[in-house]
Amino acid sequence: MPEFFLQAQSRTVNGRGVRTLRRTGVIPAVVYGHGVQNSVVQLDAPALQRVWQAAGESTLIDLSIDKQAPVKAIIQDVQRDPSTNRIIHVDFHQVKMTEKIEVDIPLEFTGEASAVKELGGTLIKVLDSIQVECLPGDLVTAITVDIGVLKTFDDAIHVKDLDVPAKLDVKDNPDEIVAQVEPPRTEEELKALEEKVEADVSQVQVVEKEPKAEAEVAEEPAATTK
Repeated sequence: MPEFFLQAQSRTVNGRGVRTLRRTGVIPAVVYGHGVQNSVVQLDAPALQRVWQAAGESTLIDLSIDKQAPVKAIIQDVQRDPSTNRIIHVDFHQVKMTEKIEVDIPLEFTGEASAVKELGGTLIKVLDSIQVECLPGDLVTAITVDIGVLKTFDDAIHVKDLDVPAKLDVKDNPDEIVAQVEPPRTEEELKALEEKVEADVSQVQVVEKEPKAEAEVAEEPAATTK
């Protein structure tokens, strides 16, 4: 597994002041963990973005605060600005290598489904990650899912079918479907769907809202998770 490093600095700016940090290319963050005192920190936005894209939320990161020795952490949560999709805040979970943690491991789909290529079906990915419990040192970046086994519309890949390393304890229902292929819709089904959409649209009512008073506008921009 590749190694990742991030340098953080202790943060003294809070509240409305974090807007200034973001405008200068700095992202506010917090570090917490079992038996660990919470720390508010800040990081260089481009460096954080590079590590986030490569490591995601299931890879250990060496995180150094100021001049302290690096600690092992994972990116627990990422908040984004809903209008720009830029990262505006990050939570880091500092881990202990001897204590098990629960994380979501992303699924990486590979191969080609015959039910799509030859039968004209549509691939439906029901899950894009699974939850596992393991020691931090046993984490994997992703779990590969070969959709080549989907040869007919009756085939499906379940959680229990995944090739998961033995040291990862899967928490999801083993019978839950991960991926399957739906047959193409008939002309009758498409027509019925169009009629339903038209009926639904005709029932929509437009409600005019009064503008909010200036005092009601939030000081901080709303954030979306991940």
